[in-house]
Amino acid sequence: MKRVMIVGQPGSGKSTLAREIGRRTGLPVVHIDHIHWAAGWVERSREEKTRLCQEVHARDEWIFEGGHSATWPERLARCDTLIWLDVPIHVRLWRVFLRSLKYRGRTRPDLPDGCPEQFDWSFYRWIWNTRIASRAQIERLVAGAPGDKRILRLRSGREVRMFLAGLPESSGTLSSRPAQPLVPRR
Repeated sequence: MKRVMIVGQPGSGKSTLAREIGRRTGLPVVHIDHIHWAAGWVERSREEKTRLCQEVHARDEWIFEGGHSATWPERLARCDTLIWLDVPIHVRLWRVFLRSLKYRGRTRPDLPDGCPEQFDWSFYRWIWNTRIASRAQIERLVAGAPGDKRILRLRSGREVRMFLAGLPESSGTLSSRPAQPLVPRR
């Protein structure tokens, strides 16, 4: 496991899983929100997001969680492991609510500095309104994955814990490497 692609809808646990896999394996973790957003909740252009994703894909090792589906085919071609967190909508909405409370006014670890967590009803509406189409898009991605990919579909916290239990704890040799920047340098 050298290049891990993690997909799922908001609140499915992508960032948390990516951090834990990174902690256990020493692989560098990239959160899509560091590519999607600049400080102050400024959305980067589509072209810049694509370029930054491509720079990550070119690396030898990574755990890359999140969207920018325009680059999914390339990411899928480069990954050796694809993890789909297929979590029910009620669980996802509850998790988003809890993280909004936990980080309110502060920046989450998976967001760039200057993007404090906020409670935003429009985000909840977007999660609800895209729940069917977004899930179908991920289903198509997984169905079209080449046969040489390790594919995991995790549907609950229990399944995630079971998967993590099968990963060895890092010996420290990999995790002692200097951290790569979350957003590739230009």
